[in-house]
Amino acid sequence: MTFFRFIPLIAAVFAYHSLAAQQRPNVLLIMADDMGYSDMGSFGGEIETPNLDRLAEGGIKFTQFYNAARCCPTRASLLTGLYPHQAGMGGMTNDRGVASYRGDLNRQCVTIAETVKASGYRTFMSGKWHLTKHVDGWRTWLTPEQKIYLSKENWPLQRGFDTFFGTIHGAGSYYDPATLTQNNTPVSPGENFYYTDAISDHAARQIRTLGASASEDAPFFGYIAYTAPHWPLHALPEDIAKYKGRYDAGWDRLREERMERMLKTGIIPADWTLSPRGSEIASWESAANKAWWAACMEVYAAMVDRMDQGIGKIIRALEETGQLEHTLILFLQDNGGCHEVLTDRWPRSLHFPAFQRGGAPLLRGNDVQVMPGPEATYMSYSAEWAQVSNTPFRLYKHYVHEGGIATPLIAFWPEGIRNPSRISRQLGHIIDIMPTIVEVTGASYPEAYRGETIQPMEGQSLVPVFQNQSFVHVPIGWEHEGNRGFREGKWKLVATKGPEAAWELYDMEADRTETRDLAKVHPEITASLLQKYTEWAQRVGVVDWRNR
Repeated sequence: MTFFRFIPLIAAVFAYHSLAAQQRPNVLLIMADDMGYSDMGSFGGEIETPNLDRLAEGGIKFTQFYNAARCCPTRASLLTGLYPHQAGMGGMTNDRGVASYRGDLNRQCVTIAETVKASGYRTFMSGKWHLTKHVDGWRTWLTPEQKIYLSKENWPLQRGFDTFFGTIHGAGSYYDPATLTQNNTPVSPGENFYYTDAISDHAARQIRTLGASASEDAPFFGYIAYTAPHWPLHALPEDIAKYKGRYDAGWDRLREERMERMLKTGIIPADWTLSPRGSEIASWESAANKAWWAACMEVYAAMVDRMDQGIGKIIRALEETGQLEHTLILFLQDNGGCHEVLTDRWPRSLHFPAFQRGGAPLLRGNDVQVMPGPEATYMSYSAEWAQVSNTPFRLYKHYVHEGGIATPLIAFWPEGIRNPSRISRQLGHIIDIMPTIVEVTGASYPEAYRGETIQPMEGQSLVPVFQNQSFVHVPIGWEHEGNRGFREGKWKLVATKGPEAAWELYDMEADRTETRDLAKVHPEITASLLQKYTEWAQRVGVVDWRNR
């Protein structure tokens, strides 16, 4: 065991005494899907997010927090306190024949739900799971011989949740999502179904049920995982109407407006510069089909807005059951804005169906002749608007440049946060969520579980930050599909997955927008971080797929 693994225990000791006398809090962990760093109003966005902004202004806004660049790896790391490779989810839910890339949570990890349940917490989940390859029962177009994965062993109820409503798989229609499940039973959406609302409503009902009987001996943990605003661009007409015309100025001006607000409110330092527009993106002035492009962002904004409305329902459920004051709420995102362009050449899959509910034709892919939003469409907002979502950073989901891995983290806990309404620049990563929840709940992270030896947590508790303190974070590593990175202190080493991609070096204090590569200026720092990345990669099970 390395020295780094002892640091979380040392850091926690100094803050725990102030928590010991409090009632064990309820915990809500809320995650958005494919949402960019600056989309929330409290982080510079123009989208109306009054409920998230309320949590941000009443708690802590972490501005230097990280995820793992993609849906499955982030969720695995978030729920286990390990790097995704250690949990068996180094890639997506396809099995690549290597222990660290099995596409399933392994048995050498435990989830937050399994951990707190053992200490008396009641647990529920609402939303997107996306942590197992066992979904072939829904692939009706496969032959029986092709249906390999039928087990429910890594579904939510089998990983510590008392109740579950949501989708086992990842993305899909908001009107007719594939793999919709109640507990362990597949179900069908009812009339007037919209998935974001269903996630919110189920969570609010669970809170009302559990909150009515919550006590020091029976608190609850809820994991609420939205699919919003992941493609397809599906939103309700009344929400889209709120943003009509808001994006007519185009992506170049919207990025500048967000940057101005971020600087004014202190989300980013005054000396940072906006990263340049991606070379693959035309200027708004020269772009064709402006009305269609503006409509894409209108629908995206409406999706975020609807999620925020649902979070308002969750807050009201806490208030009405008298639980808001002693509930820790954490909100974050699984990766940055998504640059993927949907086309009709994408193969049929659970997340990219061939038909609408009821068998009607589905317009698969971006078509500038048809406006996005209705169930009959299946579109994405692409790199053009993803760069706005990721303001001020470079690149997107998949990558481990800041646009792919930077997430806001909001921590709200009236009883447990000292001096709220503040910004924290404390470095953090999703591996820190497990140790934070373990500490505030008084749970015990196991050395063994169900006959398996459990890997030690990798992260550090954020409780010192709740107490208005700070700590030195251990170095952090990333790898996804050959995109690689390593951060130690203010220095970050990063490379894309291209076979000839060179390592880049950035000073995260002076240039977190990654505009000045210092690899050749500081070759000794580059070499040192590369050696540390290599050691980290070997330890957690990274495979260099570029050479396979």
